[in-house]
Amino acid sequence: MTKTLILAILLILASNLVWAHDPIFGMGPHVLFKQGIEASIEIDSNKSAEKQEFIHALQLTYGITGNWSAGIEIPYAFKQRYGANSQGFANLNIFTKYRFWRKDSLGLQESAAVILQVKTDSGSITDTPALGTDTTDGIVGLAYGYEGRTWYRWASLRYRYNGTTNAGLQRGNKVLLDLVAGVRTNLTSYTEADTVWLLELNGEFSDTTNLNGFDIANTGGRQWFLSPGIFWTKRNFAIKAGLQIPITASLNGNQNQDDYRAKLVFEWHP
Repeated sequence: MTKTLILAILLILASNLVWAHDPIFGMGPHVLFKQGIEASIEIDSNKSAEKQEFIHALQLTYGITGNWSAGIEIPYAFKQRYGANSQGFANLNIFTKYRFWRKDSLGLQESAAVILQVKTDSGSITDTPALGTDTTDGIVGLAYGYEGRTWYRWASLRYRYNGTTNAGLQRGNKVLLDLVAGVRTNLTSYTEADTVWLLELNGEFSDTTNLNGFDIANTGGRQWFLSPGIFWTKRNFAIKAGLQIPITASLNGNQNQDDYRAKLVFEWHP
């Protein structure tokens, strides 16, 4: 009886230690507990030869049930393209995630979830319409996570469908594939600061952009990124940081490969 009770307590503590982790660039199956709240500030940066973007986003997530979370993301963008600068609120994002499978064992949790995200056309109605896309876009995906005391594994597959503008322009749809490994080199208790090191392989497969039924040259193709990162937590506060480094690309026509992409996230669970 005593051994069973100790095992149950250890299982609960282990589950609490791994519940809050998700990849940086990929997607994970993590959801909040019922009526839980997560607030985060995300800073994204990306650069290629002809453009540079910085996006600051406020994200709020609410746990509807123990397996279903939903939230909203409010981004503010700074963009430089071909020497022209613009800044302002970009497209508002609404998202939800439902965890349909979970398996717990001592010091280990496996789970899977479906993901749905809608990028609204709100950026196009601001004073700086260049920050919007003039379309409503949708993302649907599937994520799997293996979260242990030492090792982590995630995999996700997402499909992004881009809408068509009033002028008949449809940016190419995308398939996003993410494979992630993580390791905790120093086992800590819940009250101590905790660090997990991550390495992601991120693939993007883009269709060509279409204008009134005709493909546009120099659009579409595939890119792969190798992305080292870190996930640092202290009780209900977390910092995530990562850098996407392009390792190979096969882009259609004459296109510039991304120089880099970077992300920094501050999370808080009140």
